[in-house]
This record gives sequence, structure tokens and C-alpha cells, in this order.
Amino acid sequence: MKIISPHTFRHSTALHLLQSGVDISTIAIWLGHESITTTHKYMEADIEMKQRILEKMAEPSVDGYRYKPSKDILSFLASL
Repeated sequence: MKIISPHTFRHSTALHLLQSGVDISTIAIWLGHESITTTHKYMEADIEMKQRILEKMAEPSVDGYRYKPSKDILSFLASL
């Protein structure tokens, strides 16, 4: 049997508001947080939101930039 505290309801409601697109500052006011830093913890805890963001991201491209060290740097490294 899982014990559900008032904090559990509060936390769940805040996460649902965040997932619904409610601005974090509005959630902070609703929760009565003195600092938005406290409310930011809800954003860090929202795994579903992170998953949706990752799904929207494109695969990284390595073709766009390849570092090519100069001859001076290669000589320096070879001398070590």
C-alpha cells in the first residue's frame, strides 16, 4: 500500500501544469514558492518532457565541422 501525502498531490499537479504548457513562473506563484529556483526542480524531474524534446532533435552531424590541427600543434604534440 502506497501512502499518498498532500505533497504528492501538489507535486503531481505542478508536473501536470508544466506538461500542459503552463509557464514555470505561473506554477511558482500557484505553489507559493518564494523563488522560481525551487519550482525549477519540477522541470528537472519531468522525464516525459525531456523525452519529447529529444524526439524533436535531429541527429548530430559530424560533417559540418572537423577540427584540423595545424602543423605547429602536431609537431608540439609529437615532441611530448
